[in-house]
Amino acid sequence: MTPERAAEQGDTAAPAPASATTAANGEALVTVDELAVHFPITSGIVVRRKVGAVRAVDGISFTIRRGETLGLVGESGCGKSTTGRAILQLVRPTAGRVLYEGADLAPLKGGALRRQRRRMQMIFQDPYASLNSRMTVADIVGEPLLVHKLRDRAGRKARVRELLQTVGINPNTLNRYPHEFSGGQRQRIGIARALAVEPNFIVCDEPISALDVSIRAQIVNLLQELQREFGLTYLFIAHDLSVVRHISDRVAVMYLGRMVELAENAVLYGEPMHPYTQALLSAVPIPDPEAEEHRRAVVLQGDVPSPADPPPGCHFHTRCPAMQQGLCDVETPVLKEVRPGHLAACHLITTSDFPHIRAGEDDLAVVAAGPADVPPGGDD
Repeated sequence: MTPERAAEQGDTAAPAPASATTAANGEALVTVDELAVHFPITSGIVVRRKVGAVRAVDGISFTIRRGETLGLVGESGCGKSTTGRAILQLVRPTAGRVLYEGADLAPLKGGALRRQRRRMQMIFQDPYASLNSRMTVADIVGEPLLVHKLRDRAGRKARVRELLQTVGINPNTLNRYPHEFSGGQRQRIGIARALAVEPNFIVCDEPISALDVSIRAQIVNLLQELQREFGLTYLFIAHDLSVVRHISDRVAVMYLGRMVELAENAVLYGEPMHPYTQALLSAVPIPDPEAEEHRRAVVLQGDVPSPADPPPGCHFHTRCPAMQQGLCDVETPVLKEVRPGHLAACHLITTSDFPHIRAGEDDLAVVAAGPADVPPGGDD
């Protein structure tokens, strides 16, 4: 079934991620090495001087395999979107490297960076703010082709019509403006724009969070269909852990600029190791009234610390119910492999059986249950 047909019928029966098999033993397409993004805090009127920094991303490392979907989750302000933008060099990193097919992106400027960006695109969170309200759909979707000088005027128009049909938009609407479309349709237009230059890698920055619940499943299904058809690789940034479980092959968890856990989808949802991951999963509703009634949720105390003044040691220790004085508040935990393919950054995980977390504090006893299904679809 084509995306257009699925949109018409409100079809939501998308299969599980098809990229898992392809990516299981695949090569690394994107490698992030000790990436840091710090935004300066300045003071003064005539003479500006730096008085501090917001540590939006504070030294993270991971890889994204060719053909997979890596889900990136965490609370608001943890650095997810900044990470995605830094990978694409929309925000220049303060330190660290971003390698695309082994080539470092940091030294690239001007035409060299523009040519590289043809292979890497982004789908933004707000489908209205990311589209120029004064441009028609034909101009919006065709602009990447014009920037990269890929086709002539007639060729661009034909390509725009093809892309709109691919994402489930009537090609005859190409002369309309963004305000004439619904939120779901505008996001489809944003997806078409990202596909225009035939990229290999797309950063999906919370692409469904601004949409109605009834539309989200349609967009997720569309992204999966496009991935299978064009062999795309995704970094999927989201708050909704149910959607992340549905679409991702592996899942990475961030807290206050740092990576705290990374594992295959089924492993992380089935047996989370880090206390923060356990707390996040315990907040996801279970589509089983009896199980929902008897499970215990982990309620974190206190607010998320400011990234301008993060706590020493483990950033999570100020809210962790299993925090140990003299260790968690002093030493910074290293993200390490505690089981094959399962990485976590926690002082309390001392063995592959992680006894301190699993059999220790009652407050960390979490029923590992699957999140709710992706909500049913509807018309855009």
